[in-house]
Amino acid sequence: MARRPTPPGTPERTGPGHIADLVRAAIPPLHPAGLPFVAAPLAVALVGGRRRWLRRTGLVTAAATALFFRHPNRVPPNRANIVVAPADGEIALVDTAPPPAELGLGDTPLPRVSIFLSVLDVHVQRVPVSGTVREIAYQRGQFRSADLPEASSANERNSMVLETGSGHVVTVVQIAGLLARRIVCDVAVGDRIDMGETYGLIRFGSRVDTYFPAGTRLLVEPGQRTIGAETVLAELP
Repeated sequence: MARRPTPPGTPERTGPGHIADLVRAAIPPLHPAGLPFVAAPLAVALVGGRRRWLRRTGLVTAAATALFFRHPNRVPPNRANIVVAPADGEIALVDTAPPPAELGLGDTPLPRVSIFLSVLDVHVQRVPVSGTVREIAYQRGQFRSADLPEASSANERNSMVLETGSGHVVTVVQIAGLLARRIVCDVAVGDRIDMGETYGLIRFGSRVDTYFPAGTRLLVEPGQRTIGAETVLAELP
């Protein structure tokens, strides 16, 4: 990661303060939802006393959990009429499909991009396009492997409908996977949210589908890796 230039007139930090700045720039912060999951194994390590195996297990578990809940800073592209990836991961599908039935948006197939998140990927979700939240719908379901095509309709999911300032409707769906048992969505109907903002989280291993309006030009292919808030998925009509 490139270091940000120091503004003119600002004195350079040296010594421990400079080292602390470098560490903060290199290590992503932790999403607040991960704090209890990191604190618990740290507590185990702390009370482990002289039992070395217990301390090591606690520390390793805390480190692995912190890695899962990492929340890196992202900067969206400064381009008009684009939709960015809502998540880090691998593109599993680029096709057309009807949006989730619970949204009442009809059964006409729309352009869709599905991103599969492994347990090693960043698991926070980002807003794919600036707009107003028009609807949020949570649907109970199964917990099949998220890389299967039928996961979009069979698995437990949370759908969010966004309307852009130009009237385009973009739908993003958080889908639970084989190991995931919890979907977090931190926005509400009526909220005005901006491209690249963090709006949710899925634990542990999952999938995120994005549905676009007809006429959208998709710019990605299956197998491509995405960076949430930065990879451009499509250009709106």
